Amino acid sequence: MLLADARLPSGGHAHSASLEPALLGGMPVAAVPAWLVGRATTASLVEAGTAVVTARVLAMADDSGLAGVVGAWAARTPAPALRDAARLLGRGYLRLARALWPEMPAVRAVVAHAAAHGPLPRAVVLGAVAAATGLPPADTVRLTVYDDAQTAAAALLKLEPLDPVAPARWVLDACAAAEPHVPRVAACITPEEIPASGSPQTEGWAQAHALLSQRLFRA
Repeated sequence: MLLADARLPSGGHAHSASLEPALLGGMPVAAVPAWLVGRATTASLVEAGTAVVTARVLAMADDSGLAGVVGAWAARTPAPALRDAARLLGRGYLRLARALWPEMPAVRAVVAHAAAHGPLPRAVVLGAVAAATGLPPADTVRLTVYDDAQTAAAALLKLEPLDPVAPARWVLDACAAAEPHVPRVAACITPEEIPASGSPQTEGWAQAHALLSQRLFRA
């Protein structure tokens, strides 16, 4: 789903993976490569761990554990602006998952949970897709980190005039930086084991960005 044609309505076109808030908050463009690496080894691992644990919960055909996963994710994502953005993304991803795998138990479980409790964050929906498609935990981590970095790189080309080759290289560097963390995150089983590697500055930038009346991306 994430590596398919970019015109699929996953919602990334409206989000910058927190890059626009960072640039508007004063981060220079020259710092974007380091920022991508930092994100890939902190906030992206929270998302990846959430997806891995979600997939394991749904693989047991018991969706009662989803509430605990969502709660653990929310505790590790303290900024309301980022939680709201993640749920909007999750809604778009779930719409696409329903179209592609409507009969898969994992997808049906998160559809039912969202109907009863409200929109689910992107990471939980990615976990459901991983469960539905049999994606191994390590690849779930890698794909989640890649999607986050690639979303930021695509947004950067709309925010700053750059050679597209440069952001592509930075995405690869960010994924390589996250690779040593893949086995640890892929081994997560319970919500308590989801990484809690936060990014306070990103949270602050996101809150300030949410108050702006002129912005290109939601978050």
